[in-house]
Amino acid sequence: MMMQKAPAGPGSAMSTTLALPPATVPSLSRQRVMFAVLCFVWGTTWLAMKVGIATVPPGLFAGSRWTVAGLALLLWRRAQGHRISVPLRLRGRLLLVSVLMISFNQVIQLYGLRYVPPGLATVISAALTPIALLGFGVMAGQERFDRRRLAAVGLGVVGIMVLFGPKAMAGTLSWQEIAGAGGVIAGTLFYSAGSVLARPLMRSIPPAELSGLANLIGGGLLLTASLIFEPGSLAAATGHWGWPAFEAWLYLLLPGSLGATIIYFLLVRDWGASRTGTYAFVSPVIGVVAAMLLFGEHVGVADVLGMGLMLGAAGLVLRR
Repeated sequence: MMMQKAPAGPGSAMSTTLALPPATVPSLSRQRVMFAVLCFVWGTTWLAMKVGIATVPPGLFAGSRWTVAGLALLLWRRAQGHRISVPLRLRGRLLLVSVLMISFNQVIQLYGLRYVPPGLATVISAALTPIALLGFGVMAGQERFDRRRLAAVGLGVVGIMVLFGPKAMAGTLSWQEIAGAGGVIAGTLFYSAGSVLARPLMRSIPPAELSGLANLIGGGLLLTASLIFEPGSLAAATGHWGWPAFEAWLYLLLPGSLGATIIYFLLVRDWGASRTGTYAFVSPVIGVVAAMLLFGEHVGVADVLGMGLMLGAAGLVLRR
């Protein structure tokens, strides 16, 4: 399948897109609905992850759900009559994408989340994700800088700092929290690099199949390493986690791993990594609203201002 230059439209100017038959590319309105679903699901997964790792070793918690998600996706593809096949020349890149996006990202971020306040972790991840995606995309030749994109990133970062900064930065940080923040940064960079490297794979591998393979490979490696090296993992493998952790695992598995990940790969294919990465400006807003509704957290004027700035940043990048 040949590569072609995209005309000015939903993607970035002069970005490289995939030459796919028109019927296989969702309409712009449907893509925006998919983007909204992605933002909602990934805006609420922080709550589920925090609940799960409170009682379950992070590597086991993440590795088991990504492995199950990958296996389920591939079985679904086979049931539809698709042949699962990866060209030999792409297997090394697929392995690298799987390790970066799933294995390294998940275990490092979840362990980091144990030692930093959730607000600080959200600030780091949400502010760094679109910047890292754009940077890696430029290095890979998939994106280019323009004033509108830089303005959107700047506006989004300001909004995140207005919303979370005063709460996250209150008080002094211990060395554990600094190390945890470093883990969140490293995990975000791994995920962003893997996202950019995954885009060329979709010239030969359908997004749903790529998602299943990456989930299974990355999750399987993480699960195996957890059972061998992670303290408490073998004892927790019996599944006696308690209902809160198990319900959190199911939520992360079904809409998180099976639904949102496929949407993410589809949008990366059609929009590019940096534009899709603007979910990081919207998801924290959803997380704040969910926490307010479920846990009665107070939302002040600064919170509303920060959420408005982030939504404006996402809209600036998403417009034609």
